[in-house]
Amino acid sequence: MTEINEPDIFVSQHHLIDALINNMELVIKGKRKQIIEVLTCLLAKGHVLMEDNPGTGKTVLARTLAGSISNKHDNTFKRVQFTPDLLPMDLLGTHVFDEQSRDFIFKKGPLFCNILLADEINRASPKVQSALLECMAEYQITMGEKTYLLEKLFFTIATQNPIEMEGTYPLPAAQLDRFAMKIYFGYVDEETEKNIYKNYLEIGSNLNEIKQVAQLDEILTLQEEAEKVFVHDEICQAVSNIVRATRVHDGIQTGASTRSGISFIKCLKAYAFIHGRSFVIEDDVNEIAISVLHHRLVFKHKEAKQNALHQILQIEMNRLSALKIY
Repeated sequence: MTEINEPDIFVSQHHLIDALINNMELVIKGKRKQIIEVLTCLLAKGHVLMEDNPGTGKTVLARTLAGSISNKHDNTFKRVQFTPDLLPMDLLGTHVFDEQSRDFIFKKGPLFCNILLADEINRASPKVQSALLECMAEYQITMGEKTYLLEKLFFTIATQNPIEMEGTYPLPAAQLDRFAMKIYFGYVDEETEKNIYKNYLEIGSNLNEIKQVAQLDEILTLQEEAEKVFVHDEICQAVSNIVRATRVHDGIQTGASTRSGISFIKCLKAYAFIHGRSFVIEDDVNEIAISVLHHRLVFKHKEAKQNALHQILQIEMNRLSALKIY
């Protein structure tokens, strides 16, 4: 493996990432992989969608992350429970009449925050889901003729129950494409679950008293540093090959977009940075490709949904391995 000297910034700031992970693990037990994936999306300036059955800890993870970040303002974290009767103005805000000025003023909605928990997003109608499109892609909200910028750090954590469950609306392709990663939470192993039952009071106390281990400005700095991670030309080529292969595979009806490839690169940089490296390696591609791309694809049949992307990824990983970049 070619030796690459790490800049001091990657060494000195890695303790902050470790502090975030360890702090979240006080509440989220047995889910280190999912915690790292959520932080990957955060540092990649993306958004994350978490899907699983109710009661697996998706909402708690979002609350724990928000509680770990300190902000001098009181708008760090907002939670919106998505329901069938929710309206777009409940997210964006609305104009109200001000008696003093005798004019209409804009009252900001919950989207004007740093970390947004969109809980059970697929229980709201497509009209409400579409209200998130502009803010997630462009970090702004347009109301009438005026555009309002969101916070410098705007991170959406959306949770959804499996679409087979009653009372859910499948997210449209345009909405899914806004999420950098889709994470499946899953149940913990038997030993971890038994420990949760024994210590649920302590875990609940940890959530209520979660320590703020990172400043908002420090998260913004981490995002900037993650962007500087080096990506070898052959790894860029691998991303391109994987994305383009999804468009011609027999089992895939709609392949990945160019936005998917950009998001893939950004997540690779953030994932490498979280692991203390200033460069992306081949294993990073293999580790996060499914989470970045799978939810963006439309498959022709069930078998293809399970195997198509794995087949594409395996071919490209074999090519990268033969090159021996590092």
